[in-house]
Amino acid sequence: MKVIVLYHKQSDHIGLVEEFSRDYKRFKGKELELISLETQQGADYANLYGITQYPAFLAIAEGGTMQRMWQGIPLPLMDELDYYTRDQDLHDYSGASSHRLRIIQPLTA
Repeated sequence: MKVIVLYHKQSDHIGLVEEFSRDYKRFKGKELELISLETQQGADYANLYGITQYPAFLAIAEGGTMQRMWQGIPLPLMDELDYYTRDQDLHDYSGASSHRLRIIQPLTA
């Protein structure tokens, strides 16, 4: 899964987007893919996913399915994006359903 950021290079939010991207790399150790809307690829993404506000952050699965979208200001939290950029192969939750809740009796006086 990846997170792409669609933005206009000639806009008021360019500095905000670039600073957020640098901070995300610094704090989370991962890159966000910045795509300018002035490119064909950026315009295609905007049309495909119906983007109407910028900057737009898109969490996209390997097959191209959009998992989550954030549009405009305020920007998403880094922890929200981190969920979508983590390595899915390293997180195996398949055994979680077999977990049993153990009831602990309160101490009596």
